[in-house]
Amino acid sequence: MLRLFMNTAAYLRQVVTVLAQEIGVRSYRHADKLEEAARYISEQFASFGYQVARQPLYFFGNIYYNIIAEHTGAASPETILVIGAHYDTVCTTPGADDNASGIAGLLALARTLATARSSRTVRFVAFALEEPPASRTDSMGSYHYARSLKMKRETVEGMICLEMIGYFCDEMDSQRYPLPLMSSKYPTTGNYIAMVGNINSRAFTRGIAKNFQGAVDLPVVTLNAPALVIGIDFSDHWAFARFGYRALMVTDTAFYRNPHYHAPTDLPETLEYGRMAKVVDGLAAASS
Repeated sequence: MLRLFMNTAAYLRQVVTVLAQEIGVRSYRHADKLEEAARYISEQFASFGYQVARQPLYFFGNIYYNIIAEHTGAASPETILVIGAHYDTVCTTPGADDNASGIAGLLALARTLATARSSRTVRFVAFALEEPPASRTDSMGSYHYARSLKMKRETVEGMICLEMIGYFCDEMDSQRYPLPLMSSKYPTTGNYIAMVGNINSRAFTRGIAKNFQGAVDLPVVTLNAPALVIGIDFSDHWAFARFGYRALMVTDTAFYRNPHYHAPTDLPETLEYGRMAKVVDGLAAASS
């Protein structure tokens, strides 16, 4: 049966609108909202033909879930590329960019790759509990998931974390950096997507970025550096690095560019869905 999909940009807008506008704030204090988001994400994965699994985790007396779908590889199914994004927010924001945009990208990638041939297995995971107070602790949903991979001794090629991929700005000096000298080396206009990770993930980052750039015309900036560069490990790729996996974050650089970060104004209308679609297209080429 032929399935007709709306274009990628329209689909991204739809997902962001559901999560950030219809569901709204999705903090650990709003377990009902996180469950509503989890059901929506599960339904989207299932609509593309995936079997959906839930991994439970417990935090402050509540139960939350990582949502998992898998596209089995043809040549090397035992080798896994994990692509993930978190679906929770802090309690001050509806979280259109942080991180409904990442979840929208995750779902759009799953939709694109559902009928594509991939050499390795691609596993899509929507994580609970990335934001404080769980952030960068063993309470993170991504930490639970990465630990389970290690315990099962699964072969993980690497992990791609989608963390705020929807805010772009073409104005000069719209891009800031954590260290003053970085502005002399990197662009000062916030019209690119960044791929960042730790030193051990440098080759992985460069490989993904190269394949990405071969597919789309969206500018890419890469950086692999120690954690002293503030923000470089502020998402779910941190958890995977803790278990020795190569991991990178795909990001619009969050608080170094987006004035709506963690604010009530982080709304669907502040994002640019055309360039978000290019992020998805580039990652689809790099992941298949």
